[in-house]
Amino acid sequence: MISHSCYAVQPWSLRETELHLDVLPQSESVFALSNGHIGWRGNLDEGEPHGLPGTYLNGVHELHPLPYAEAGYGYPESGQTVINVTNGKIMRLLVDDEPFDVRYGKLRFHERVLDLRTGLLRRVCEWSSPAGCTVRVTSTRLVSFSQRAIAAVAYEVEPLDSNVRVVVQSELVANEQLPQKSGGDPRVAAALEDVLLPEEHFADDMRLRLVHCTERSGLRVGAAADHAVHGPASTRTAGESGDNVARLTVTSELAPGEPLRVEKLVAYGWSGARSLPAVRDQVDAALAGARTKGWQGLVEQQREYLDGFWARADVEVDGDAEIQQAVRFALFHVLQAGARAEKRAIPSKGLTGSGYDGHSFWDSEQFVLPVLTYTSPDSVAEALRWRQETLPAARERARQLGLRGATFPWRTIDGSECSAYWPAGTAAFHVNADIADAVVRYVDATGDVEFERETAVEILVETARLWHSLGHHDHHGAFHFDGVTGPDEYSAVADDNLYTNLMAQQNLRAAADVAERHTEEAAALGVDDEEAAAWRDAADAVAIPFNEALGVHEQSAGFTGHQRWDFASTGTDQYPLMLHFPYFDLYRKQVIKQADLVLALYKRGDAFDAEQKARSFDYYEQLTVRDSSLSACCQAVMAAEVGHLRLAYDYVGEAALMDLEDLESNTRDGLHIASLAGAWIALVAGFGGMRLRRGTLDFSPLLPEQLSGLAFTVQVRGRRLRVALAGTTATYTLLEGEPLELCHCGMLFTLSCGAPRSHQMRRPPPRPEPAPPQGRTPTRRHGGLAAPE
Repeated sequence: MISHSCYAVQPWSLRETELHLDVLPQSESVFALSNGHIGWRGNLDEGEPHGLPGTYLNGVHELHPLPYAEAGYGYPESGQTVINVTNGKIMRLLVDDEPFDVRYGKLRFHERVLDLRTGLLRRVCEWSSPAGCTVRVTSTRLVSFSQRAIAAVAYEVEPLDSNVRVVVQSELVANEQLPQKSGGDPRVAAALEDVLLPEEHFADDMRLRLVHCTERSGLRVGAAADHAVHGPASTRTAGESGDNVARLTVTSELAPGEPLRVEKLVAYGWSGARSLPAVRDQVDAALAGARTKGWQGLVEQQREYLDGFWARADVEVDGDAEIQQAVRFALFHVLQAGARAEKRAIPSKGLTGSGYDGHSFWDSEQFVLPVLTYTSPDSVAEALRWRQETLPAARERARQLGLRGATFPWRTIDGSECSAYWPAGTAAFHVNADIADAVVRYVDATGDVEFERETAVEILVETARLWHSLGHHDHHGAFHFDGVTGPDEYSAVADDNLYTNLMAQQNLRAAADVAERHTEEAAALGVDDEEAAAWRDAADAVAIPFNEALGVHEQSAGFTGHQRWDFASTGTDQYPLMLHFPYFDLYRKQVIKQADLVLALYKRGDAFDAEQKARSFDYYEQLTVRDSSLSACCQAVMAAEVGHLRLAYDYVGEAALMDLEDLESNTRDGLHIASLAGAWIALVAGFGGMRLRRGTLDFSPLLPEQLSGLAFTVQVRGRRLRVALAGTTATYTLLEGEPLELCHCGMLFTLSCGAPRSHQMRRPPPRPEPAPPQGRTPTRRHGGLAAPE
C-alpha cells in the first residue's frame, strides 16, 4: 500500500491522496476503526463501491455445519463464522438527484487520513456530478475507546460553484449483500448471507433502531442511531424504517459556502441471553450516554485516551521512515483489536475483516498479548479472563479426548473448538501452554496478585493437568508428548515437538509454583502436594530432542533425519506451499511453514546456551519458507540475538509491512494483527533485547548499522520506562514510578526517576549469514526504503 503512488510515508498518519479502486479492498482494512468491541471497516461513507462491507461486533457469529468426507470421533460438529452486523456507517448523498458515486461524474480531489494520535479517520473529496454540479464532502469517523458501545460519523457537504439541492440519507442497514468467496484460499471467510432475522425496527424524529437475531447461534443484535443536523433554515428531516433498513433523510437547499452537516451517533449491543426489550434498552441507554458528550466530546475523549496510550507505548525509529510509520500503525491496530474486547477473544484479523472466519488462534496469546502486556495491561487481564470463562468448554473437550484438565481450542469465537482440520484442531496442544505463558507473563509484568489468585491459578492448574495426562514417562524416565502438532503446520502430528515440550515444561512448573503460593485456591480445585510434585517431576524429565552429529536441537524427534524439501525445483509462484502441494508431502520433508524451533529459542531462551541458539538458528533458517505471517518477527528476534543484524533488520521490515505492503496478498480480508504485533516484538525484543525473567526486565540491546537510533517506552509493575539506543550506548530512563531493578547484559542495577543510566551495548562476534530457502530471502532494506529489485 505505502509504495503505491497515492500513499504517503508519514510518522503519525496513513494518508491516501488519490482513490484507486484496484486497492479499495486493502484500503478498507488498513483504514478500519475498532475498539475491540465494535469494528468498522474503512468503507467509503456512501457504502458503494466497496470491496467488503464490514461492521463487526466481537463475539457475534453464526454457526454452520462442518463437512467431513468421513465421520470421526471427536470432530467438532459446527463451524463458527463472524457475521456482518447492522451497518451504521452509511451516509448516502444525492446532489440535484444525482447519487454521489465515485465511479460516475468526476472525482476532482480525494484524501483520506488515519490519524494515529487522535484515532480519527478523515476524508475530504471534491466531486462534480454528471450534470456538472461540484460539491466538497468532508467526513470524520471514530469508534470510541472511552464509550465501548459507540461509533460516530460527522458528514458535511458544501457546494462549490452553484446552488444545489442535496439529500443526505443516514442509514442503519442489515443483511448487506456480500461479495462471493474467492476460490481456493482457505484463509478467506465463508460468506453467510441474510443471517440476521428481523425482530424490531423503529424511527422517530432523528432516532433510528433495528434489532435482529441469528438463527443458529441464538444471538440478539441491536443498533441505534441519533443525529444532530446543522444547516440553513430550508433543511428538513424525515425518518422511516423497515425490517432491514432504518433511515433519516435530510434535505436542504445550499448555496456556495453554505454547508450541511450531519453528526451521527451509533450505539451497538448484543447478547445471547437478554430479551428483545433488554437489548433495545441497552442500545438506547448507550446512545443516551453518548448524547451527553456529543460529537465534540467524543473527539476529545478519543484524543485523551490515545495520549495516554502513546505516552506508555510509543516506539521511535531513527533512520527508516517506513518502519517508523509502520510500527505506529501496528501499535494502533493492536490497541484497536484488544482495548475494549473485555472478556472476548481477540480475533486474528481483529475486527478489520472476515478473514479466517473471524476466529481467534494461539497467536493472540503469543504475539498480541505480549505487546499489550507492556502497553495496555488491563486489556490483557480481560482477554485472559475470557479464557477462564471458556474453561467449561475446554474441560469438556479434554474429556472428549480422554484427557484430564482443559484443552483450549485451536481456533474459536465462543470458546469451543470449530476447526475441521484435526491435525491442528485436535493435535495442536501447544495452545494450552501458550495461554499459560501469557498468564505467567502478565502476572510477572504487573505484579497483579489478585488476578493470579482469581484467574491464573485455575488456568495454570487445568492446563498442567492436561499436560500430565497427555504425556508419559518412558522406561528411562524421560517424559514425552507424542503425536502433537507444533506451531509449524507443515510438520503435523509429530513426537516431542521441542516448542511444545518446552512450553509444557514451563506450564507444569508454573502451575506447581502458583499452587504453592495460593494453597487455598489450589485446594479448592482439588490440587494436593502429590499432584503438584508429579507436575514438577514430569517437567524435570521432559524430553529434549537433540541431534548430536549436527549439534542442533530437533524441531521434533527425528525431524533432522527427514528428506529435505527440493527448494531449487520449487518456483516462486508455488508459494504458499499448502496451496500447491499435498500436506502428505509437506509433513514428511524438512520444510517449515513458520518459526517453530526458532520460536522456542526466543520464548524459552533459558533452555539453550548461546552456541546452541546460533547453530540451531542457522540450521532452521535454511528450511523456513515463511508461508505464515507469524514467522518474520520471531526470526528477526533470534537473528538479532545470535548476531545476524542485517538479516534481523530485513525481517523487521517484513513483519512491519505485512499489511501496508500486502505481502501475503490477502490484506483485503483484514489485517494480520499478530504480524503487526510482531513489528513491536521484532524491534523491542529483537534490537532492544528485552526479556522478562521472574519480574525483572533484562536487556541485551544492539542496533543494525542501517538505524541511527531506536527508543521505546514500556510499562512494567506500575512504572513507565523509556529505553533509548543510539550509537553504541543504551540509556534507561524511569519516567514514572518507584525505583526499578533492571538488568543490562547480565548486570543488575537500580533505576530511579530523574537519574537515567547509560551502558555500552553489546557487539556480537561476526558470523556468516545463513541463507533462507531459494526464492524466500526477505526483501533487503537499506534504511528508509526497501531496496529496488
